[in-house]
Amino acid sequence: MFDRWGRWTYRRRRPLLVASLAFLVVAAVWGTGVFGALTSSGGFDTPGSESGRAAATADRDLGRDEADVVVLYEAGGRTVDDPAFRTAVERAVAAVPKERIDAALTYWTAKAPQFVSQDRKATYAVLRLKGADEAARQDSFDAIKDGLTRTGGGLTAKVGGAMGTQTAINERVSSDIGRAEAMALPVLLVLLVLIFGGLVAASLPLLVGGLAILGSFTALHLLTYATDVSIFAVNITTFLGLGLAIDYGLFVVSRFREELARRDGDVEGALGATMATAGRTVAVSGVTVAVSLAGLLLFDQNFLRSMGYGGIATVFVCMAGALTVLPALLGVLGARVNALSLRRRRKNAPAPAHSKPSAQSTQSTPSAPSAESGWWGRVARSVMRRPVLYVVATVALLLVLGSPFLRINWGGVDAKALPASAEARVVADTLETRFPRNATSPIEAVVTGTGDRAALQAYADRLTAVPGVTDAAVTGAKGATTRIALRYDADPNSGAARTIVERVRDVPPPPGAVSQIGGETATVVDQLASVGATLPWLALTVGGATFALLFLAFGSLVLPLKAIVMNLLSLSATFGAVVLIFQDGHLSDLLGFTATGSISPQMPILMLAMLFGISMDYEVFLLSRVREQYDLTGDTTAAVTAGVQRTGAIITSAALLFIVVIGAFATSGVAFIKMTGVGMVIAIALDATVVRALLVPAAMRLLGRANWWAPGPLARVHRRYGIGESDAPARELEPVG
Repeated sequence: MFDRWGRWTYRRRRPLLVASLAFLVVAAVWGTGVFGALTSSGGFDTPGSESGRAAATADRDLGRDEADVVVLYEAGGRTVDDPAFRTAVERAVAAVPKERIDAALTYWTAKAPQFVSQDRKATYAVLRLKGADEAARQDSFDAIKDGLTRTGGGLTAKVGGAMGTQTAINERVSSDIGRAEAMALPVLLVLLVLIFGGLVAASLPLLVGGLAILGSFTALHLLTYATDVSIFAVNITTFLGLGLAIDYGLFVVSRFREELARRDGDVEGALGATMATAGRTVAVSGVTVAVSLAGLLLFDQNFLRSMGYGGIATVFVCMAGALTVLPALLGVLGARVNALSLRRRRKNAPAPAHSKPSAQSTQSTPSAPSAESGWWGRVARSVMRRPVLYVVATVALLLVLGSPFLRINWGGVDAKALPASAEARVVADTLETRFPRNATSPIEAVVTGTGDRAALQAYADRLTAVPGVTDAAVTGAKGATTRIALRYDADPNSGAARTIVERVRDVPPPPGAVSQIGGETATVVDQLASVGATLPWLALTVGGATFALLFLAFGSLVLPLKAIVMNLLSLSATFGAVVLIFQDGHLSDLLGFTATGSISPQMPILMLAMLFGISMDYEVFLLSRVREQYDLTGDTTAAVTAGVQRTGAIITSAALLFIVVIGAFATSGVAFIKMTGVGMVIAIALDATVVRALLVPAAMRLLGRANWWAPGPLARVHRRYGIGESDAPARELEPVG
């Protein structure tokens, strides 16, 4: 099938390129309009959760009471008791256009002590923006934000709060993309030139990468017409698309150059063989990555669902580029793919050590001695001489690296995601360190079904008695709905704060009434509950689909299980490193961020979905070569040695290029984007070295013939429906055990 596809793309190469050019024009003009169509909110809330219902009930019955904007005021060392300080603040607040705000609270209007810093030299105003929805409130904020810091009378103002933080994060997300691409693309070009030894061949994966970026923007723009898509999807899909496109381009171009040399310039035959081997690997890998990302659609949070939709679309754009546009380009170029070479090419020179042999060539030399004599082959043979030692040592290393994950502390996404110098972050840090704790992030109890003041006061007293709660005050009451704000002596993102929420939820409401507990910390509690309930379904769905796909690719029940276990080991090590770096703060100075002491529950889930698929990319590439050699020789040790030798350099090159892409995005000024980038860099580095070079050969040596085992009925299923690559007949094994 793939051979026929390669020949078809050759015969239709010019129409395909014309269609691709038209798509690029549309993507460049219309697809880039995605930035104005994405939702500006993070999408981390859990729809239908208790905290979400509490907020919705309070907004409906009492009106919104959100601290949309917090403006921090100081007056050169004067205290709030100075009449001039009060006059300057009131003048500044009065200057805010009334058509843009619903309410403005200050220390003097609210008469609440939490509005004053402990040294009484700072205060803040809380502004509630006008707007029926998020977009309208964003427009209101955009209209007033510049004027909020224009003050007189020696007054200084800094803008923060939920909308100030959200806007600052969104602006950085947008600017990060252009900066990361400007950093990555020149480095990628240099590395590709070094890998391929020629400028034309090196430029092809980058062309596919550019197609992937614009294609992902177009796909996301289309998705915005069907569902809300978080603005953070742009960063994730951009570096995922660029990385995968370059990986796939590297696989295809390398194989095409090899096949072209073997076939004395027969371009159509070379494309057919390339698609039957590298193209098949790209297809299996792409579907595996897409299946892994599809698991994100099981979650309730819009952030994760957006990443799932965008990621799936991006993967298919990458596959389309690698399986359609790239073969068409290669068909037009033919032997000119080697033009502008930086090193002299010898006629009939042997294929590079990292290239993959075709089935035809390997049949003539089944043992492939030249392939086994390279550096990667020697590494594989060395590992397989001591398989138990390497399995024990590498598994122990990965488990030790993963152990910090056992003490992860979950938290929400707030202003701490910004650099310490960002204005919204300065406001948040000041409120935390100089003002009464949690003044703008209380736990809220929304009580419905009673207006009995005595019963409500008794309930508030019971809430105050909960260990950790320091104060309970009614902040809104209308008819049978009352909102009670609880202040507490704990970091909102700490385990202690989550325990307080759970205890507050256990307090019985007034007779005949219903109490719903919300607020920032309650939102995190609900996120954890939702993610925890969905995680087993993610494991079942993604694990089962991946297992089935790898079985169809390799005809074994053992290899898919081994691949999944090894991926989980690699991921555990990655998550442990993420905790050490981003929760505990190790390397924070080097990487340029401030550790928050907590990690949002959505981020490990996102990394799990992406990395599980990307790790399978290299697994499929390696096992395809091993299976091809095993079909020819029947010798597992020789097949693994040849497979590692023929893929070692190219997997390392692909991983290096992916690390460059991800590393550029890891420079993001938004902490959780940086964390995703750094985590992926660690995972890919571990996967391409420790796992692929050491653990896989050692494990396959120990398993021996069992690597290829499948029961008789399933073996027949594979023979009929399997996704074959090599023309060599697959070997059948007796059932083991």
